[in-house]
Amino acid sequence: MNDAAISPPPAGAAIKNSMTRTRAQLVGYGTYLPVNLVTNDELAKTVDTSDAWIRERTGIRQRYLAAPHETCAFMATRAAQAALASSGVPPSEIGAVILATATPDQAFPATATRVQAALGVGGFAFDMSAACSGFVFALGMADSLIRSGAIRAAVVIGAEVYSRILDWTDRGTCVLFGDGAGAVVLRATDGDDSAPGILSTHLHSDGNLGDILYVDGAVGRRDLPGHLIMNGREVFRHAVSRMSEAIDEALAANHLARTDIDWLIPHQANRRIIDGIGKKLGLDETQVVVTVDRHANTSAASIPLALAAAIDDGRIKPGQLILLGALGGGLTWASALIRL
Repeated sequence: MNDAAISPPPAGAAIKNSMTRTRAQLVGYGTYLPVNLVTNDELAKTVDTSDAWIRERTGIRQRYLAAPHETCAFMATRAAQAALASSGVPPSEIGAVILATATPDQAFPATATRVQAALGVGGFAFDMSAACSGFVFALGMADSLIRSGAIRAAVVIGAEVYSRILDWTDRGTCVLFGDGAGAVVLRATDGDDSAPGILSTHLHSDGNLGDILYVDGAVGRRDLPGHLIMNGREVFRHAVSRMSEAIDEALAANHLARTDIDWLIPHQANRRIIDGIGKKLGLDETQVVVTVDRHANTSAASIPLALAAAIDDGRIKPGQLILLGALGGGLTWASALIRL
């Protein structure tokens, strides 16, 4: 029986499935990073910056930048193919491809449909635009579809090519971002809250804060350059508070304490933000997965890339509880609680 209990807080949406027998289980994952690795020292050859300046303010030491052929669809497809291969789920079982991205290849069709065609799967496909929160939003959508019985399995992807929307003369923003893709496969499974699966997702947005992080361009606006614009001080302030609130919301919804969590995987925007969230939540720094140093900020791709890194190196193990938290332009912010 599928029975979704939705209890919206005052300014967001909580999607919880602890009362159901059917839930979405993460059964596969995959990643793709561009071939071109650019260190801070290499970037300093063309940008007015230095390795010391970047590390001190962000914790970033390198990033991957896409070549012309490494489009959003290209990277998303490679990550999804790897996720499907690791999952053992046949393509014929996939009911949806959901691609979280702020840098699609075209205004339409959705880049997800290109990925769907490349994967050779049926069902339906669509893009999710929630900036750096996009992957968690996409997880929430896929989880809801699986719980409702509409589909039995989904591919959820975060893929970004931010290097193509950066102002490379603005060292305050261009040093922060990188390109890449990460994907997971979700499959319907039966069980209670002690079984593997997505326990709940919590999604929020506040359009009143849209002007602190945005891209100054749109289809048909040739008078605007289409570059990322950010008020770093304001983003930092909201990132720590909003992400912490969403994480506590997930814990409360599942009757858990902070000490019950094995791992926190926050959006990899800035080491200072990541450390601030961990400190605010009272978590040991060894419980917080950090990959911003090697990937920089890959927006919607950052959480699946970090998740894959922590599984691959053996830190995250089956049965453990993982909290995801993100904040992005919109503003959007979200959390998800997963038992691996």
